Amino acid sequence: MKKLVSLMLALCLVLGLASFASADEPVTINLYRCSFNVATPDADQVKKVETAINDYIADKINVKINLTDIGSGEYTEKANLALANKEINLLWTASWESTIGTNDLVPLNAVYDITDLLPGTALYGALAEGQWEATKYNGRNYFIPVYKDNVEGYDVMFRKDLVDKYGWDITSVKTLADLEPMLEDAYAEGLKYPFLTQKTAMFYRWYIGSFDFFTADASTNFFAVSRATNEVVDTIQTPEYLEFCKLMADWAEKGYISEDEATKVTTDTTTQSKDWAISWWTDIPVNAEANSRYGQEVVMQPIAPRFAHSTSALGSCYCITNNSTEAEAKACIDFMGLLYTDSKLADMYTFGIEGEDFEYTQTAEQTIKHVTQHSDKYNHSMWESANATIVTPLDNEPDDKASLYDAFNGGAETSCAAGFRFDKTPVNAAYTACQGLFEQFGFQLENGGIPSADVEAKIAEYQEALDNAEYQKVLKEFQDQYNAWKAQ
Repeated sequence: MKKLVSLMLALCLVLGLASFASADEPVTINLYRCSFNVATPDADQVKKVETAINDYIADKINVKINLTDIGSGEYTEKANLALANKEINLLWTASWESTIGTNDLVPLNAVYDITDLLPGTALYGALAEGQWEATKYNGRNYFIPVYKDNVEGYDVMFRKDLVDKYGWDITSVKTLADLEPMLEDAYAEGLKYPFLTQKTAMFYRWYIGSFDFFTADASTNFFAVSRATNEVVDTIQTPEYLEFCKLMADWAEKGYISEDEATKVTTDTTTQSKDWAISWWTDIPVNAEANSRYGQEVVMQPIAPRFAHSTSALGSCYCITNNSTEAEAKACIDFMGLLYTDSKLADMYTFGIEGEDFEYTQTAEQTIKHVTQHSDKYNHSMWESANATIVTPLDNEPDDKASLYDAFNGGAETSCAAGFRFDKTPVNAAYTACQGLFEQFGFQLENGGIPSADVEAKIAEYQEALDNAEYQKVLKEFQDQYNAWKAQ
């Protein structure tokens, strides 16, 4: 009997220790992020970064990460599939992403409501209250914004070697039409892409001064608030849309825009080549960041004003997926809290392995250390990684980068529609049907894919197709919701 009791006590002790050990096991979270600087991420190097991160955080938080890096050309498709298969806990996304963008995920109930998990955490304290308020949906927090250029405006971007060669006065560029003489030089240079659209439909970016495109989605840029009237309008019936599409068609016929844009042959790394002359850039406090991203010196000329609006703070963010358990959700918040407050972790997550992917450097003129990137295996930018106040500045960025971001965000205009979010649930089928017509019509019109002589007819055909898909019903719903919001 004594032996039996001793055996049972020993068994209970073993089981108790096993249970204790299990409770101390770190919570593993699956993190998916997009790679914009490396077209095809190196899986072995990503695994090395994952291991280095897990080693570093092991004694700080009870979390381990499985890191998946996907090239931007495949990200939407692969991340969406993994999301459907419930393989993701922490997902990078943005208001402008298609399929897995912020406006897509909330209606699908695909994101975890973190409102009640945030207070008192390191993550919550890492961002100003205004950031959490600006990124709410229906008064709830679903997203973790990256503190970066959280207002929106656009620049024309030029290769500096061509500016110097031809003596271009880029300050004279106030409208897109002012680029004509420079594009003529670039075409004579024999460049494949005198004007590189980066296979992007740019109407809703170039014309942000005239409209608040509150859907933050190029594929539904036919809904917007006119800044002149503060009313929801059908933008493709405006003089601005006709003007833009005709200009793109004209440039395509002159050889300034390649047919590769309309057929989506160009890639996100085309900007790293010498095949282009002029393109676009999202304005940020330290535009010199583009030099490292594109591997050459470029210069910018502002052409669209900066606005703070409903989705500008969601231009880069993370979300916890709704398939996550509460323990996994809390682990995600713990990891993001450390990422947003620990400079070493933020640098590792952004730049990779010190000595392999980047080096810390400091010149006599610099008061703090900076980062020099030199890897084609693992290479990210601050804006899609962690906060500007935490990530170490690049070697071509100023010491006071963090304070420049505060000044930049504070210097923008506030949109008349800031705070409005459209609920497409009442017209979801019609909205989706209209959205599906964009690739057939809008993308081609905005990338020079339609002959100049046919632009007006194609816009009319576009409108007819939209109307057949119940566009007018959706437009009225937009107008009713916006008018109700204004009346509050």
